Amino acid sequence: MAAQMAVNSGASLWGPLKELWETVDGAVLRRQPESVHLLDLQLKKHKPHFLSLFKNPPKSAEQREKVRKASTEGIAIQGQQGSRLLPEQLLTEAFILSDLFDIGELAALELLLAGEQQQPYFPGLTRGLVAVLLYWDGKLCMANSLRTLIQSRQGKTFTLDLSGELVALTTRFTDELMSQGLTKRILTLVSEISVTREFERLQKERGLGNEKHRKEVGDLIKECRQALADSLFSWTCQSPLSKDDTLALIGHLETVTAQADGSLDSVSLALVMALLYCLDVSFIEQGTEDRDDLLQALPLLTERQYVSAVHSRLMDSQPWKLPGLQAVCRLAWALSLRVLSQLPQGSALVEFTEADEALADQALLGDVFLFMKEGILGCESFSQEEFYIRRVHSLITDFLALMPMKVKQLRNRADEDARLVHMSLQMDSELPSSLRKDLDHLMILIGEFYSKDPFGLELGLEFWCPTESLQHSSLQGSYLGMALQRPPHKQVVLSKFVRQMGDLLPSTLYISYLRMLKGLANGPQCAHYCFSLLKTNGAAHSDNIQGVSGSPVSWEHFFHSLMLYHENLRRDLPNPDSAHYRHPPLRGITQREMEGLTSFLQLLATIITWSENARLALCEHPQWTPVVVMLGLLQCSVPPVLKAELLHCLAAFGKSPEIAASLWQSLEYTQILQTVRAPGQRQAAGIEVELNEIESSCEEYPLTRSFCHLISTLVEGSLPVNLGAGLRVPGFQPYLNFLRDSVFLPFPTRAYRRPAEKWEVADSALEVFHKLLRDYEPQPSDFVQEIVELQGEQVPAHKPPGHSIMFHLLNDSPMLALCLSLLEEGVRQLDTYAPFPGKKHLESAVLHCLCLLDLALQKEAVFMDLLRESQASLLVSPLEQLLQGVSPQTRRADHIVNIARYLYHSSSNPEAAFQSAKILRRIANYPNIQIRLVGDFTHDQAVSDKLMAGFVECLDNEDAEEGTEKDDVDSQKKVARIRHETQIHILNLLITSLELKAPNLALYLLGYEVKKPVSSTNLQDPGVLGCPRSCLHAILSRLQRGTEKRSGPALTQQAPHLAELCYQVIYQLCACPDTSGPTMRYLRTSQDFLFSHLQHLPFILPSNQIAALSQMSWLMKTAAIELRVTSLNRQRSHTQRLVSLLLDDQPHAQHAADGESGMEDETRSVSGFLHFDTVSKVRRKLLSVLDAIEFSQDMPELLQLDFFERTQIEQVISNCEHVNEQGHTVCNVKLLHRVLVAEVNALQGMAAIGQRPLLMEEVNSILQQVVERNRVRRSLSAKRHALQSWRSLVETLLTACPADLIPADERQLIIRDLLLDLHDKVLSEDAAGELMPIVAGAVFTLTAHLSQSVLSEQQQGVGLETSSGFASIANSALHLILRKLLDFILSTGGGYQRLRAHLYGSLLYYLQIAQKPEEPDTLQTGKAMWERLTAPEDGFSKLQRENLAIIESYGKALMEVVCRDACDGHEISRMLAMAVLDRILSIDRQNQWLLYICNSGYLRSLVESLRQDDVALQSLLTPQPPLLKPLYIFESKMALLTRVAKTGQGAVELLRCGLVAQLMECQVFDMVPDSDAHRVMRDPSGFIPSPMDRYRQILLPTLRLFQVILTSTSINHQQGAAQVLQWLIVHADTIQSLLRCQELSMGALQELSLLTGIISKTALPGALEMGGEVNSAALMEFQGHINRFQRLCLSLLGRLAGSERDRLLKQAEISAPGDSAERREEMEVAMQQVCANIMEYCQALLLQSSAQAQFSICLFSPSGSEPAGRDGARTDLSSTVPSMAYSRVPSLGLVLYLLKNSAADFFRFHQSHRQSLGKLQSLDQLPPEELKELCQGLVSGPGGVEKISSVHRSLLAKRRLVQLINNRAKLLALCSYVIETCLFVLWRHLEYYLLHCIPTDPKDSLLPGSTLYRSRLADDSFSGLQASGGRGLSLSRVSQQDLDLLKSDMAAGFGEALQRKLLEVEGLYSQVRSRYTFIQALVRRIRGLLRQPKS
Repeated sequence: MAAQMAVNSGASLWGPLKELWETVDGAVLRRQPESVHLLDLQLKKHKPHFLSLFKNPPKSAEQREKVRKASTEGIAIQGQQGSRLLPEQLLTEAFILSDLFDIGELAALELLLAGEQQQPYFPGLTRGLVAVLLYWDGKLCMANSLRTLIQSRQGKTFTLDLSGELVALTTRFTDELMSQGLTKRILTLVSEISVTREFERLQKERGLGNEKHRKEVGDLIKECRQALADSLFSWTCQSPLSKDDTLALIGHLETVTAQADGSLDSVSLALVMALLYCLDVSFIEQGTEDRDDLLQALPLLTERQYVSAVHSRLMDSQPWKLPGLQAVCRLAWALSLRVLSQLPQGSALVEFTEADEALADQALLGDVFLFMKEGILGCESFSQEEFYIRRVHSLITDFLALMPMKVKQLRNRADEDARLVHMSLQMDSELPSSLRKDLDHLMILIGEFYSKDPFGLELGLEFWCPTESLQHSSLQGSYLGMALQRPPHKQVVLSKFVRQMGDLLPSTLYISYLRMLKGLANGPQCAHYCFSLLKTNGAAHSDNIQGVSGSPVSWEHFFHSLMLYHENLRRDLPNPDSAHYRHPPLRGITQREMEGLTSFLQLLATIITWSENARLALCEHPQWTPVVVMLGLLQCSVPPVLKAELLHCLAAFGKSPEIAASLWQSLEYTQILQTVRAPGQRQAAGIEVELNEIESSCEEYPLTRSFCHLISTLVEGSLPVNLGAGLRVPGFQPYLNFLRDSVFLPFPTRAYRRPAEKWEVADSALEVFHKLLRDYEPQPSDFVQEIVELQGEQVPAHKPPGHSIMFHLLNDSPMLALCLSLLEEGVRQLDTYAPFPGKKHLESAVLHCLCLLDLALQKEAVFMDLLRESQASLLVSPLEQLLQGVSPQTRRADHIVNIARYLYHSSSNPEAAFQSAKILRRIANYPNIQIRLVGDFTHDQAVSDKLMAGFVECLDNEDAEEGTEKDDVDSQKKVARIRHETQIHILNLLITSLELKAPNLALYLLGYEVKKPVSSTNLQDPGVLGCPRSCLHAILSRLQRGTEKRSGPALTQQAPHLAELCYQVIYQLCACPDTSGPTMRYLRTSQDFLFSHLQHLPFILPSNQIAALSQMSWLMKTAAIELRVTSLNRQRSHTQRLVSLLLDDQPHAQHAADGESGMEDETRSVSGFLHFDTVSKVRRKLLSVLDAIEFSQDMPELLQLDFFERTQIEQVISNCEHVNEQGHTVCNVKLLHRVLVAEVNALQGMAAIGQRPLLMEEVNSILQQVVERNRVRRSLSAKRHALQSWRSLVETLLTACPADLIPADERQLIIRDLLLDLHDKVLSEDAAGELMPIVAGAVFTLTAHLSQSVLSEQQQGVGLETSSGFASIANSALHLILRKLLDFILSTGGGYQRLRAHLYGSLLYYLQIAQKPEEPDTLQTGKAMWERLTAPEDGFSKLQRENLAIIESYGKALMEVVCRDACDGHEISRMLAMAVLDRILSIDRQNQWLLYICNSGYLRSLVESLRQDDVALQSLLTPQPPLLKPLYIFESKMALLTRVAKTGQGAVELLRCGLVAQLMECQVFDMVPDSDAHRVMRDPSGFIPSPMDRYRQILLPTLRLFQVILTSTSINHQQGAAQVLQWLIVHADTIQSLLRCQELSMGALQELSLLTGIISKTALPGALEMGGEVNSAALMEFQGHINRFQRLCLSLLGRLAGSERDRLLKQAEISAPGDSAERREEMEVAMQQVCANIMEYCQALLLQSSAQAQFSICLFSPSGSEPAGRDGARTDLSSTVPSMAYSRVPSLGLVLYLLKNSAADFFRFHQSHRQSLGKLQSLDQLPPEELKELCQGLVSGPGGVEKISSVHRSLLAKRRLVQLINNRAKLLALCSYVIETCLFVLWRHLEYYLLHCIPTDPKDSLLPGSTLYRSRLADDSFSGLQASGGRGLSLSRVSQQDLDLLKSDMAAGFGEALQRKLLEVEGLYSQVRSRYTFIQALVRRIRGLLRQPKS
């Protein structure tokens, strides 16, 4: 039992029933696929509910007890675990609800819980009130389901065209219900349920809330009754009821009463119609194919008891409550009996069929026709149901056709009565009492019935039998839509009735007959027949008005009468000045004549409204001249009502533009509205007087309204510009003034007898204003004051009426104020939800006001611009500011709030809501207004809630449909389209507002904080924590619908454009920094939004591809943000879900089943990369999205023009282009149309008129072409956007998501698939060029990631063993990618250079894959040469070789493209092209590319462009450089040239191209910036390098290039060396200043290391001879420079080897402690390099001067002391002895010192190298602290190391260790070289000094001591040196004492310890190298020299 007592939180009285209705609706009305099965299930489940229709679950004591205990013990709720305690208050409410509706206590509790859940959808209501709504809504769902099921049956009246299966199901089900007594149950319910009774009960228990709630509950109850009655009606339409049911129905109808106005209510009407259909046999005449089956089922024919029972019941003399109703039923039965009597089966029923006459008589006695007109036609819902109309039509026509004798009787009786009336009038006696007006009533009924035709059925056609043969096939007497040769009998009878009734018509029937004709003339064909009838009637014409021969019902008679009235009344025209004017003269029109005239005018109006031919024929008739006569009558004194009718007729005539133009002139001429005052006339005349004096006092305004209607009709056709010319200022202005100042502005203050008329007047005036403003386009001429001449005076001309209205709306005018107060009044009235007189017209007036405001806002920008340009003296304010004004009624600035409140009434007034949304959207474009609006909207909480509810209700509306056609005939479709447009406007409003700064409307409407910071918002589901339902909830619920089904979100299919905007709003919320946090949190946690939508990608909409692409774009962009954010916040599971959704190629279901086997498959299938390698693969989501983007775009073909000039047309089209809201450039088609039509109209002459149709046709084709172009642009733009979003999603996936989410092997396969697919799409023939740049960008990113992934995989040491290739990705796949990439490059042709930049980048990344990674230099003995040559090829070189083969297979074409891009074009493309060349040259062993570059002249072109770069580079050295581009280009060039120079062939080619000569002429090298001056100007970000750094970026590549050239050309070295030396000498000053450098920074050291390297190779005495012929003077100069270089180099050695070295290293550590380790290493290397270079230079000089020591030159002085100031007592040499320190010859002690230091360094470096190697080998065992320390240098930012994953950390540590090891290896090599050269230099010098030098005595010296050590290289010329045998110092300079000292110092310095060390160095290091035992030999020699005894 407990289980049964669980509470269903969806409320069993509501939730399941709602579901039932949705299923029925989906199956029957919306015809959803697969719905029959669902319907079957639902019907089985709900069958008991249908059988006990509307029965509530009973109360029970047990339930009551359970509910009572729910507050203490709790209660179980379905779908939730455990029991829940409910508050006491809720239980009390449940008991009240249970008593109120007499339902079970649990059911009541469920309703309340559901009410609580649904509360957010009903803002302002409590859960109890919502529960009341849900209770009735559940009932309504039940009733609607029943009705829809019954409607789906097959039967005799209509069909819904459903599938046979469905119809069988519903027929079976409903038959069963019927057999169980459904009819009686329905009738009982209809009588039991009544709104007033229910309301009384609810009122007592306070179950009714505000007005809206009352209206909603009332509507639900009414709809329930209606649906039940309709169910019965639908049943009887299709199949008859049984005998008992029919009698029950009759029994019910006996008790029915009418409403106050005598009409039936809609429920009773439905039941009456049900009975009429029960008794209906007219379908038997229609020869449909299933007629026999239907006859079998008809109880009237098959059951005698049925006929007998019904007959006796209807013959019963007991009167019903409504005798008229009884009469209708009797008439229907009589007609059925008459039909039966004519059938063969009817013979059995003779006893009943005999009685038909008697029944008909009884019906007539019961005033059957009067009741039909008042009771049935009077009901509002009658005209809304097509089958009601058809049934009454058959009733009337059957009576006329089947009972002709009865009709004849009626006519005779009427004639008799007419005579009696005539006699009594003659004798002035009482009218006889026995008059019956049956025929009268019948005619009026026919007139009323056919005058409304809401469904366009034109049933009245049956009354017209075509007499003359019409050419029109459609005008044939159509009967049931078939054109027959001979009209059917019935039609003949009916048309005879119409004609005969008009013959000899008694005057009493005259008016009724005219009214009948008016009804029967309703419709285009009927009107034509009626016109012909009246024309033929008057053929025999006679002057006598009552003449026998001429029929009184004819045009002839009518117009003749009119003319006579006009003649008579005109004579009595009073003088306008006479005071008697107000008393009409006695001889007027009698009341009876008035009615006759009115009826005639209405008939005339109907005919000419429908038939254009009739309009023109009558208007142009020479005798009748109706327009003139009517205008004449208007001037006479006839009652206003008649004038109104006359004006209505004129309006109908005015529908034809031909008549309208002349009608304007006639109107003006007759001065109906006085526009010209006669001089001396005291008072106004015409309509103004009528309005102010007659109509106002009568408090009725028919004339004014019809005048407005006339003007409204006329302005639609044309506005006459020169109206009234000659007599007044021409134009429409007086009419506008009258409408505005006399009709519109005073309308609120006038008195009205009929309250509704107030709104009718306002509506008719506003309609004219709306039309005028709608057709007004501001023109420059409107703002120029034009002058017209009038009777000799100059007077200002009138402006166009639209201009005047605009002016009034853009000022605080009474007109604007009245419009706004009307809007306020309107919304106040609507808020009451009560019907009031004139509601329809008030709504229409409000709509016109809103349209006026919208049009003014739309046109004001152009209007104001033109006004400004014209400098006219008009003052206007923008409307959006005027709307912020204070309302005089409420004293608050609430105009815009009032406009927005119309959204709250969107369900009842969709159009007003639509205009309101449009206005708000226009206002939302102004940022300054938004902030105020937010204040206004939120100022009053109640209003604020209401506004929010309004917006939400509009967005929630499900009935909205995206329509394509603007002119929907179907009103329902039209409303659906309007609702849809409203939603579009609201979403656009949100999108516009979100771009503005907070607070804005969008934030308020979407439920964000407006008072606090936006980011502090906490979004909740509606109802949680009192959070109201906001637009965001509405948008999400619209989007979410259908996501759980396979078909995907329903909105994307049903309303693609709407869905696109919804996605865009959500993207904007996620992208905006303020709203991003709260939105993403909410979407992720409570909605799981992204996952549920992404799984349905791609959206495919064949009908609207553009929208589908846009939807996907916004969704993908949002997904990219989500991936980035979840990755940053380390929400791994979220990221993982999305990543696998987008990238998996396994179907998801399989994963769950066998995850393990799936993975093995994966690795097995890695080698083959085609898509179909395993059965279970599915397309990756990302790829299928890419498939959905169609790359080809069909372009519209060129215009084929015969008349227009193409170039001019193209010019016009481009002038009409503008950028629309979405940012697409589109052509304004309307504007273009106006321009072209104006052009066509401007053509003159006969030829042009003849050609006009052809011209217009061409205009049309141009417009179609432009529409197509616009579509193509939109389509391309959508594709670009989608591709862009796809790309950003891919890039985010690969870049932002944690790398370990996608394993490396999987990652490479994914990238491979993406790359191949992208290329396939872009390389197809018809791919659109506009999409290429995005694809290129994506290719670049993908290749970069591929390369990175492969490299990182190799670094981790996996994948190198696999057979298929090089990494997880097979070589074959890599080759395929390379091929496609090269195809892409070539396919771009000459253009698209910027695009190729991306592709070059991709190519570089791709080629990087085959580059060998850096390996640690272990200093182990290298393999023997033979081993190296025979070793197998490793993966890298294999791949490289294959790559090169592919590249070369493309031949010259590819070379040409790359070289061309390298030489010229966009900077970035040039740099990348050069990089590509560089890369290819480096792997091109065959030098094919090098040959091509050299031979094709591209290399020369590059070299020669260096001169042009010079100027740009010079400008770079100014403190604030313009752009750094030239610098980067120069660096790229130098890199490329350096690469070329690395081969001997290339270097020679470069020299031949004059590279060095070009560089000699560059002056930029001489512009060394002053390093201190620019400290101030440093770029704080550090991005722009300082001028000094920029200078180095120019100099260093150049020096490197020289170094490479010198190395490469070593065989024919001299040529290169000589040229480089010349460069050194040309820029000697700069070079020397660099060598003297004060500040030895890192950069300076780099410069020095390169410079000294070059000098050591070139500045040698022998170099000059090679330079060709040089005269001796130049030779001397060169020699001087070389000597200076030598001196500077040696002094530099002094600084670096000795004094400054340690200080510099210390300084480096202090200045940049963060990255000191690396800086220090770099500086160490640079210093060692400089020392090595200088020592190499010394060695070269020594060797070059002579092979033997005794002839050698000396570079160092014979002093063994080491440099001063060592060991702490260091003096700063540069400060103490500036000049001496540098110019003094360095001593040999320096060399010894350098030797010692180098030896010490060597061991230090060796030690560190060994340690690092050890660490590298045991990387896994290193403690984490040490790993962190190793990574520190490679990760930027504080705490950077903490954030990296451990795998990444060990990779970085490994990289750092390799770096350290290789750095140490380099240092070791340098140290060992320095040691070797030092030893050599020492040995040469010592050998010279100790063996060959002859000392001098100091006292012989004539020179002062200070010059003792001056280097003689400075002053002795070169030739002198050679003459003296090249000895260094002159013999007199070195004393014996010096030499002794030297020897002792050296012996001390070069001790045992040092020698041991040096030999150890050799043992440790030099063995590996080739120079083994060199050090040993030198050490031995030096030792020998020092030990030899003194000579």
